[in-house]
Amino acid sequence: MIQVAVAGAAGRMGQTLVAACQIHESFTLTHAFEQSGHESIGQPAGSTGHGPVISDSIDGAPFDVLIDFTSPKASLSNLAFCADHGLRAVVGTTGFDESQKQRIARVCEKTAVVWAPNMSVGVNICLKLLELAAGAFGDDVDIEVIEAHHRHKVDAPSGTALKMGEVLARTLGRTLEEHGVFARQGHTGPRADREIGFSTIRAADVIGEHSVWFAGAKERVEITHKAAGREIYANGALRCAQWLMDKPSGLFDMQDVLGLKA
Repeated sequence: MIQVAVAGAAGRMGQTLVAACQIHESFTLTHAFEQSGHESIGQPAGSTGHGPVISDSIDGAPFDVLIDFTSPKASLSNLAFCADHGLRAVVGTTGFDESQKQRIARVCEKTAVVWAPNMSVGVNICLKLLELAAGAFGDDVDIEVIEAHHRHKVDAPSGTALKMGEVLARTLGRTLEEHGVFARQGHTGPRADREIGFSTIRAADVIGEHSVWFAGAKERVEITHKAAGREIYANGALRCAQWLMDKPSGLFDMQDVLGLKA
């Protein structure tokens, strides 16, 4: 039985992770925590009233692997704790800047971490399809990445959209720094060759939708993923946690877990 700790246990994603741990026969939820001062501290982590109460610190009950879908600052602090105590971690947090990404890489010299902007199996299959499509179309099409999320999401474009853009850019020998277009307003002029465009929608309770257009003369191919529930991310995170258990150290992503890397 794998013992799991859930960070941000009172949030929407945290509650989904708690529920997934409680119904999966290979896992047991031993620790759940929130930021200090959160109103949920001291309350049962699960909606059934069973399991641990929500703590105000990662330092509490023992666990084998942390699952963290919180914020860059909180995730980095939690990862440092895991590295110091020989604990593995699955991180779905997005919005890290380059220096924070480097800190994650240093942590992974001491422990094993799966960090992926999207834990959905379907999204990660889409990433592989994007690589295939981009390689086949080359520079003969215009590429646009369109994403939609709920009104409370704080980073844009989404981490998944950026990951899609990175896959496209790498396959085509481009970079998002040079070829990514993240805003269009006013008199922009015609579309430049080799652009990778991004469009962002924030509305109501949209869980997550991503679509990539490969638009050529007289035809368009769309690769699309739509999430209908957060359970897909929780189930993917547990799959990552199970896969990590025999890994002593290193930084991995969902493509490693699914065996999709060439």
